Amino acid sequence: MKRREFLSKVPALTALPFALNGVVFNVLGDTLSPLQRLAADCPNDRVLIILQLQGGNDGLNMLIPISDYDKYYNLRANIAIPENGSRKFITLDNTLASKDQIGLHPDMVGVKSMYDQGMVRMIQGISYQNHNQSHFRGRDVLFMGGGSNDYLTSGWGGRYFKDNVAPKTYPKDFPNADMPDPLALEFGNDLSLVFHQDDNIPTSIAIDDPESFFDLVDTLPGYEDKPGIDARGFPPSALNNSPYGKEMSWILNLEEKSDEYHDRILQVYKKGKSMDPNISYPVSYPYNAPTGAVKNPLSAKLKIIANLIHGGSKTKIYLIGMGGFDTHAQQVETTNASMGNHAALLYHISSAMRAFQDDLKARSIDDRVLTMTTSEFGRRIYANGSFGTDHGTGAPMMLFGTNVNPGLSGTNPDLTQDNVAMQFDYRQVYATILKDWMCVDAAKVDSEFGILWGDYPGRGATLPLINKGSATSVQNFIRDRFYLNTCYPNPASTFTDISFHINTPCDVTLTLHDVTGKVVRTIASGMYPAGDNKITVDLRDVIPGSYFYQIETSYFKDAKKLIIQR
Repeated sequence: MKRREFLSKVPALTALPFALNGVVFNVLGDTLSPLQRLAADCPNDRVLIILQLQGGNDGLNMLIPISDYDKYYNLRANIAIPENGSRKFITLDNTLASKDQIGLHPDMVGVKSMYDQGMVRMIQGISYQNHNQSHFRGRDVLFMGGGSNDYLTSGWGGRYFKDNVAPKTYPKDFPNADMPDPLALEFGNDLSLVFHQDDNIPTSIAIDDPESFFDLVDTLPGYEDKPGIDARGFPPSALNNSPYGKEMSWILNLEEKSDEYHDRILQVYKKGKSMDPNISYPVSYPYNAPTGAVKNPLSAKLKIIANLIHGGSKTKIYLIGMGGFDTHAQQVETTNASMGNHAALLYHISSAMRAFQDDLKARSIDDRVLTMTTSEFGRRIYANGSFGTDHGTGAPMMLFGTNVNPGLSGTNPDLTQDNVAMQFDYRQVYATILKDWMCVDAAKVDSEFGILWGDYPGRGATLPLINKGSATSVQNFIRDRFYLNTCYPNPASTFTDISFHINTPCDVTLTLHDVTGKVVRTIASGMYPAGDNKITVDLRDVIPGSYFYQIETSYFKDAKKLIIQR
């Protein structure tokens, strides 16, 4: 597209998309300023990734209520995840109270492994009061950061940027040395309301798709289309102070800024890619599902984000939209409810996030990134006759990262109701992330007309979602779920029992060592089930003395002393 052709299609006073060889960039904003002006005690390199599950995610087939499984099965027999067999649900955490016991969908192995490593927080029953179960209105409410009666032209992300970065003039002052990158970046064709400021001007850039990202070129063509004609469309100087002249200058200024952002994005991406640790990301769903659901839609996008962050990008928030969750029909395979459309979506999230966390760790930037899932609503408790579920209200959220406070908030839903009841207003989760992760002053978050609007339940109170720098809490979380017990008897003569607890089935190696560390015997090696395990060890051919026995798994390693006497 020629520059003048492009500009001729731009209506006055509208948001302007800029196409760079197939990549749609939207560069708009107002009164922004350097990110180092954030609260002095906040690490200013923290990043938030929003994973939007578009369509309304069925939380009951993602987090199966084991404590009420019979009722769950009776209400949705045609789509229920089985409790037995090779495709049964995965027990999340056997240390939870019985009423809170959860089964993960069998294709969420990656989420299970991250949970056991202290990198996942789950929150049950997310919603807001007077939910009307509309896709468009539901997304608007979540993006606005308001309630069901609010109709705002700004989003909570836009207000965050405006309120927590000291004002400058955009685009004149941006990009700059302190903030050379877009404040927010989103994958998709449109700019989301979440990043709009009070004047309805967005603060984000949109990348159409990962494939287009790699086709970026240095500039749009058109400067030298016709000799003697300035294809950029500068108005005659006599119109400089007219509304038309001001608007055209504004448009052309934005166009130049889009080129600057484009160059910067390529620069940091290439730098990050040059340090790529080559972590393998999943490509496709390995089981039965409709053809359109097989390809993983997250892997390429998360890989781009990893390269951008590692390359030095200071972008604060990324938004990834993932469609396919409006599962009114054919949510599952008719011959196997553990496979199909929804199963593929959950697999894509689980496997791609597992790879992403591994990638971030390999780059030593995993402590800077927090990812949260969000969906405009959940699904009904009961299934419909089309192997699907209809629009509901409450749904779970997941947080991923090495700085989450691992575990679970909330309890399993009451299945005697039609809908999953609200346990937490979504704004309480957002407020916690803004205060405890983004380090925003509480007064700016909690005031009724601040970053988050409305007098919602739980306003002013944070949830225990973010680990505020305590490595001990994560270590304790893991030690409560994976541990080696003191053997009995000890001292021992001929036999002793060694017991251990693991929160997930995994390979276990038990070895006996002398005081120099030399391996005397391999006691056991193989796959063991989740829960308590006990092994009786024959010591009759071992010389009396001091020893230690060691357990090693992919989740933990520990050792304890053993005395043999005769």
